[in-house]
Amino acid sequence: MALATFSRQRAVTLIAVMAFVAGACGSAATAHRSQPPVVSSDAGSSPHMSSSSLRPAATRPTKILLFVLENHAPSQALASMPYLSSLAARYGRTTNYHAITHPSLPNYLALAGGSTFGVRDDSEPSAHPLRGRSVFDQALARGMTAKVYAESMPGHCGLVSTASYAVKHNPWPYFAGPTERANCRHHDVPMGTPAAGALAHDSATGRLPRVGLAVPNICDDAHDCSLATADSWLHRWLPKIKSGPDYRSGRLAIVITFDENDGVVPNTVLTVVVSPRTHHVKSTASYSHYSWLRCADRMLGLPLLRQAAAARSLCPAFNL
Repeated sequence: MALATFSRQRAVTLIAVMAFVAGACGSAATAHRSQPPVVSSDAGSSPHMSSSSLRPAATRPTKILLFVLENHAPSQALASMPYLSSLAARYGRTTNYHAITHPSLPNYLALAGGSTFGVRDDSEPSAHPLRGRSVFDQALARGMTAKVYAESMPGHCGLVSTASYAVKHNPWPYFAGPTERANCRHHDVPMGTPAAGALAHDSATGRLPRVGLAVPNICDDAHDCSLATADSWLHRWLPKIKSGPDYRSGRLAIVITFDENDGVVPNTVLTVVVSPRTHHVKSTASYSHYSWLRCADRMLGLPLLRQAAAARSLCPAFNL
């Protein structure tokens, strides 16, 4: 009887010790997980250790929306655009991202089509009717959604510039095949304002396209007006888009870049990536506008378009 009692007491003691050890181990693991992540740069095409890769995983984005601003170097943008700088610090930015050339138009063609197509000027689509698909046409051909939102454009798929709308900043009208032109006329639309219009509606209703481009007018993109003007414009739009269902569900990634710098060699531009999966990333890897296109093609499962096939993707370093 005494021996049985002793055995039971010994078993109870052993169970208590094991429970204590397990609890201590669990606390240590929790403490380890709660430590703030260490930020390091990306040095290659695969996702190296960065704060984004150490955070709990959110839904992987299936939509990507590109904003393009104008004609400034990274140092100028970071110094004069406090809102954009805050996004760069909170989410992620590049330090070695290059535009393709000067002037504007061939850079927009590179972003949308994976090539400059030999274009070296800013002439209107009548001077440069291009054959072949853009990334927007690629998506539509696969049954996906695509849309360009152009601020101050007077109607769909504007082929001629106006006082505020610069067609050289809207690449889709240059793709002149019958299918591509029909796509442009249907899906290249006036942007509207943060209060009303296509972009506001699509943001609020969770209907942003799988691949999209937002084109400010020539004042709000800092081409003719100040960087402060462009920053205020972004500050009116981005919170609205981020509060919409696409972003809140994790489906949407937002990329903000500049078409070219102010003429300084090399043609380095600031690119900022905003997504629920991206946290305090500063990537020092070498990128170009073809890197954005490769990221978009891969995200949508599309064939890599022209020069995007040889580019480093923007996606891995920013956990997209």
